[in-house]
Amino acid sequence: MSFSSLFALVLTFNVFLVSGTSIKLQNGGYEDIVIAINQGLGENVKIIDNIQNMIKEASQYLFSATKNRVYIRSVKILIPITWPNNNYAKAKTETYDKADVIIASPHLKFGDDPYTLQYGRCGEAGKYIHMTPDFLLNDNLISIYGPRGRVFVHEWAHLRWGVFDEYNYEKPFYIAGNKNIEATRCSADIIGTHIKQPQGLPCNRDPQTGLYEDGCVFVPEQNQAAKASIMYLQALPSVTEFCDKNHNTEAPTLQNRICNSRSTWDVIMNSTDIKATPPQADSNIPVPTFTLLQSSDRVVTLVLDVSGSMASDGRIGRLYQAAEVFVMQIVEEGSHVGIVSFSTSTTVLSKLVQVIDDTQRNHLKFLLPKTAVGGTNICAGIREGIKVNNQHDGSSYGTEIVLLTDGEDNYNTSLCFPDIFNSGIIVHFIALGPNPNPNLETIVDMTGGLRFLATDKVDAQGLIDAFSSLTAGDGATTQHAIQLESSGSVVNPKDCLTGTVFIDKTVGNGTFFLVTWVTLIPAITLTDPNGKIYTAKDFTADTTSKSTRLAIPGTAERGAWQYSLCNTHTTNQAIGILVTSRAADENVPPITVNAHMNQNANNFPEPMVVYASVNQGLLPVIGANVTAIIEPVNGNPDPLDLLDNGAGADIVKNDGIYSKYYTNFQGNGRYSLKVRVENINNKGRLALPRSQALYIPGYLENGQITMNPLRPVINDEDLNLGEFSRTASGGSFIVNNIPAGPQPDLYKPEKVTDLEAKINGNTIVLTWTATGDDLDQGIVSGYDLRMSTNPSDLRINFDNSIAVNTSSLTPQIAGSSESFTFVPDKITIENGTILYFALIAFDKVAQKSDLSNIAQAALLIPPTPATVPPANDSSGSLDITFLSLIVCSSVIIICIIISITVCAVRCCDKKKHNPEMKL
Repeated sequence: MSFSSLFALVLTFNVFLVSGTSIKLQNGGYEDIVIAINQGLGENVKIIDNIQNMIKEASQYLFSATKNRVYIRSVKILIPITWPNNNYAKAKTETYDKADVIIASPHLKFGDDPYTLQYGRCGEAGKYIHMTPDFLLNDNLISIYGPRGRVFVHEWAHLRWGVFDEYNYEKPFYIAGNKNIEATRCSADIIGTHIKQPQGLPCNRDPQTGLYEDGCVFVPEQNQAAKASIMYLQALPSVTEFCDKNHNTEAPTLQNRICNSRSTWDVIMNSTDIKATPPQADSNIPVPTFTLLQSSDRVVTLVLDVSGSMASDGRIGRLYQAAEVFVMQIVEEGSHVGIVSFSTSTTVLSKLVQVIDDTQRNHLKFLLPKTAVGGTNICAGIREGIKVNNQHDGSSYGTEIVLLTDGEDNYNTSLCFPDIFNSGIIVHFIALGPNPNPNLETIVDMTGGLRFLATDKVDAQGLIDAFSSLTAGDGATTQHAIQLESSGSVVNPKDCLTGTVFIDKTVGNGTFFLVTWVTLIPAITLTDPNGKIYTAKDFTADTTSKSTRLAIPGTAERGAWQYSLCNTHTTNQAIGILVTSRAADENVPPITVNAHMNQNANNFPEPMVVYASVNQGLLPVIGANVTAIIEPVNGNPDPLDLLDNGAGADIVKNDGIYSKYYTNFQGNGRYSLKVRVENINNKGRLALPRSQALYIPGYLENGQITMNPLRPVINDEDLNLGEFSRTASGGSFIVNNIPAGPQPDLYKPEKVTDLEAKINGNTIVLTWTATGDDLDQGIVSGYDLRMSTNPSDLRINFDNSIAVNTSSLTPQIAGSSESFTFVPDKITIENGTILYFALIAFDKVAQKSDLSNIAQAALLIPPTPATVPPANDSSGSLDITFLSLIVCSSVIIICIIISITVCAVRCCDKKKHNPEMKL
């Protein structure tokens, strides 16, 4: 391969790093979109057929919606290994867990809403689109969501361009500036009517809010002229565009809140995709092509560095200890595992062995390397690993290498880039120590692998955590080992490392307790929820790996397991514990944690964002306590509480994605991320996903309303999870360009995005989530609050809007609830009053946040409906007073009629006598 070709290859890999997906856009055509079918679904070729039909329809709709710019050129459909092989091509680096679209059934039937998992802010790409098999197979759902191709484009806009929905289940109606009650929608040109479900009656207004009562829904007219918006109601035949000039800035939509009231088309037009793709003169686009790929058995080879530097700092011993965890506890049954060691040369310690039971696991453990000597030739190790993986079926496509190394290569690592790329292999990289080869980052990016850091600190569990995270990427979480606990500490003589591990209802099979030490096995006391006590004699010790393991037979007891690990040595030593378990029921997915940073490499002073997604299957878990531990290669671990409160770095409240900004960089180099999740207060529960296609309640056509079935309701008991605990590695990331010496105050307060306002008597009550001195951390110095009768004035001319005195407000720590009440000056609050509010925060050096969202406070009391006095049911006859009123009213009406008649007759007589009179 020429130097120019190699450069182009590296450039492609760097593009992959930036985009975070394998999708490519070439001359307006999206290529290599991966749609993966979950292996829990039984074979059904109709799913494949309907995926293809959906994409063909979506491509043309997408091209039109983007004004002849982009369309779909090629798609890869990943067939599960559980389906019969019908001559499908073998998948390369495409895996279920990295797919752009997944087809899977939720374990709780909460409906068939297609949705997109979105972590990022406005304009940032999402993670994946989820669709259920019923959505693809049940044609009755087309009346609920619209044609499948149109729904795909709605979700594609979430996934690719980072726009948000233009409806709001939580705020389905709002009071417009003209004092009319409007359905939350974009555009406001979409017409329809309001009815109350399920009775189908006219909607009444709530006397407290002035809005329509709970249960009222907006039913759109089936046939209308409105063309926007796809992010609201793509199902309507007339809707072919994203909101643009007709954008409804008043509606309380997520798009308005997160994107500063920008239209969806404005966000899309500023994306890299659209900027780089001019409109095409030819409206004839090619039909998408499809490649059917199939996953195969997991094949993974450990490629382990045994060069001389691995003999220092106890690295080779910790390598053995962590790799032993992988082969004994982590790798799934049925997997094929090989072992290669490398230094100056390579050695195949084990050809591929299929793991059936503990016999093969113990065989692999025995062959793990224990000594280190020589130089470092990383390419030789990788090439040997590829050869070992080829033994399975003659191809290394879709197989894995776990590469562990601690230093610089003595050779040019980039020379094997073409071999790696052509092999179709996935390379996971574990950096041990502070000096890994930087070319390994490119290898991981080109193959879609994972990256980890393990420091040389003896009390750190980094290496064990890395190997524990290397489960298969097939989406079969019921077969994976789940890490419940991973903790380590340097313990003084006679002191103890103590803690609690919760075995919840979703796990319990294949449970292992592993205790590690440095010098002498500690005294172990492990107590199960029934009071049964296990000690060191119940564990199986291995002096080579300096670990001892207890396997719980069957399904472990649910509840709290208490452990105490006491140092019996005469000096300090590091003691650690790892607890893993598998699903208790193959049909019920376990609670899982997926942690990562918003990017793998960062240039100071750009802040980073820590994310932890907590789920059970496809449902988000909310209400848990989530803590991130970020550890630099040289420095102290930095704990960070992550929040799911819809403020700061967290864009949406209660979506199961916990996040926070990270700016406490301790120097240039590599950092590791680990996340601990606990639910010990029973607040954790399941919720429904966000960013989904609208469930349309019904349609109005020719004056007739046709309603769709009501949305499915989940039993609240099924949402409660009980106590659980999890830990997970979030891999590693690199920070560059940090200057030496102390840094100035670089970070301004993050904008407030959840400002709410209401009128209570003659006062205004404002609430929001406190922002921080540095983004979403610390305490701001104060808030500048302003009001107006026109929301656009606040947005365009905030500084000249009416200031509200907030001197009595003491700011709270970031993430807390703020509340401020005041009586507005020179404004009389009466029925019909509508006021708008916005604020900015400032820190101790007077840096100002961006403008908050605009909150409306409205007093719109509906008129009291006329009432008819009720009959006196106890007497069985009309009330005398009421009867008298009826008689009197009748007499008056008769008199009026007679008077009108007499006047009319006289007028006619006058006309006859005076024919020139004009009327």
